[in-house]
Amino acid sequence: MSVSEFLHDKSQQVEAALEAALNECDKVPSALMEAMRYSLLGGGKRLRPALALSACELVCGDACPAIPAACALEMVHCYSLIHDDLPAMDDDDMRRGKASSHKRFGEATAILAGDALLTLAFEVLAQSGDIRQILTLAKAAGPEGMVCGQILDMHAEGRPHSFESLCHIHACKTGALIRASLELGALAAGAQYDQLPPFTRFGEHLGLLFQITDDILDVEGDAELLGKSIGKDAQNEKATYPQLLGMKEARRLAEDAADQAREALAPFGERARIFHQLVLYILHRNH
Repeated sequence: MSVSEFLHDKSQQVEAALEAALNECDKVPSALMEAMRYSLLGGGKRLRPALALSACELVCGDACPAIPAACALEMVHCYSLIHDDLPAMDDDDMRRGKASSHKRFGEATAILAGDALLTLAFEVLAQSGDIRQILTLAKAAGPEGMVCGQILDMHAEGRPHSFESLCHIHACKTGALIRASLELGALAAGAQYDQLPPFTRFGEHLGLLFQITDDILDVEGDAELLGKSIGKDAQNEKATYPQLLGMKEARRLAEDAADQAREALAPFGERARIFHQLVLYILHRNH
């Protein structure tokens, strides 16, 4: 199976579950539900759900126990995109090839749609009955994880920063949720905490790789393929790997992160083949 086929297969699996989760919210005002659907079911690679489903499958041979986690991860991710695009944050008019939520529905409705998706994520995940999964997602998305990374990223705009501070920003902003995707999948399969380190290390290196390639694409990517504006990092004076290290060194760092990600799953041998393919896919991605 190619990576594109793999992502499509996992996307189909989670798409139906996301639709079902929204359909259960039958008391939500129509204006709010329309905005929630617009962002949650509006496309995307569904990378984080795919990681959770595949980690679960790697541990127990079945992806189904990770469906609640996969849905919760995508809800949190989509909430973060809605809020990132707001004028007070990254101020972006395009997301996934169409108007950002606040451009389509107005800022107030967009904010509330993001809030709704964030809280719905934990309602869905609570159905697993596993407090370990709830804690894992909360820490990854909260004030020591993704939200921490967002505010550090904003405060770094236009200011000198070190390589260490840049790595910390993106380990929180991007890496935390990617790492949690692997951990949630393993936990959903019944893994114990002492079985998580390979998934944690893989997630950390994959998160770094994803962020570096994202930074590179913002410099030289195709806006039509990306489905969002390019050049925003430079415009907003963001702290990025190409800006700090130069393009050549950023690419070398991406290749190093890819190597370390693949090494992290060595204990699983050939059974982790799709993860190795995914690393190369992200390393060479154009969208």
